[in-house]
Amino acid sequence: MTETQPSIQPMIGLIGGSGLYDMEGLEDRHWVKVRTPWGDPSDEILTGRLHGVPCAFLPRHGRGHPTPPSALNYRANIDALKRIGCTEIISLSAVGSLREDLPPGHFVIVDQFIDRSFAREKSFFGTGCVAHVSVAHPVCPRLGDALEVAARELALPVTRGSTYLVMEGPQFSTKAESELYRAWGCSVIGMTNMPEAKLAREAELCYATVAMVTDFDCWHPDHDAVTVDQVVKVLFSNAGKARALVQHVVPALGAVRGPCPAGCDRALEYALITAPEKRDPDLLAKLDVVAKRVLG
Repeated sequence: MTETQPSIQPMIGLIGGSGLYDMEGLEDRHWVKVRTPWGDPSDEILTGRLHGVPCAFLPRHGRGHPTPPSALNYRANIDALKRIGCTEIISLSAVGSLREDLPPGHFVIVDQFIDRSFAREKSFFGTGCVAHVSVAHPVCPRLGDALEVAARELALPVTRGSTYLVMEGPQFSTKAESELYRAWGCSVIGMTNMPEAKLAREAELCYATVAMVTDFDCWHPDHDAVTVDQVVKVLFSNAGKARALVQHVVPALGAVRGPCPAGCDRALEYALITAPEKRDPDLLAKLDVVAKRVLG
C-alpha cells in the first residue's frame, strides 16, 4: 500500500445455510437485525470474530429454510451485509453437477455465471438513477485464489474455474434442460447466486462462490430423478467441509489490505449514466450505502 491508498480492515460476509453459521470458535456472537431501504433481509445477521477477523453470517433462506429462491430479497441481503461493514462476500451454495468429473461431495470455485432467472429484482439502480456495471468477470480473483489455496491445503475435493447456470426454480430441471446446459459448457446448476453476484458488484463488494455439489442433475443415467432427501443427505456431509474451509480461509483474508487489484471495490467508478440534476432523490436515498462512495 502507498500513502495515497486506503487501508481496509476486511470484514468477511458469508452467505449460506445452517451448516455455515453454526461455526465453532466464533467469538463475540451477536444476532443483529438490519433494516434496509429495500425491505428485510432473509434473517438477522450473526456477527462475530473468527480467528480475530470480523465476520458476518447471513442464512440465505432464513433459519429453518422458510424462503424459496425466487422469494429471496437479494437486494436487502447485499445491502444489509454492506450496511454492517462487510468488504467481501463468500457465498456457499448447494448445486447439481453437469459434469461426470464433479461428483456429489465435490467443491467448485466458480468463475462465471449464466443467469436464467427471470422473477427477481436484479439491480439497485433504475429509473431516476441509471447505472451499467460490468460483470464480465463476476468473481473476485483474489477471493477465488484464497479459497483454492485453503481447499487444497485441507485436501478437499475441489475444482477451480467453471460456469454456474442459475435457474429460477423451485423445481429441478427437465432432462432436456439439463442436456442443454451441458451443451452450453456449464459445470454446475443452482438457484441462488444470481442476482446475488450482480448486486454484490453494484455494491462494490468483492464476491466469490463456492458451489458444493449435492447431486448429478437429471442428465446422468444414474440420477434421472433428483429427490430432496438425496440432496439433504449430501448437504449434511458437505457442511463439515464448508465449515473447515471457512475456518481456514478467513485468517488468510483478514489482514489489512489496499484496494482490490481487480477493481471490485471501484465498480461504480464510471457506471452512473444519469446526469446529477436528473437523479431521483428518493432513489438516491435508498442508495445511501450501496453507492455512497460515488454519490457522496
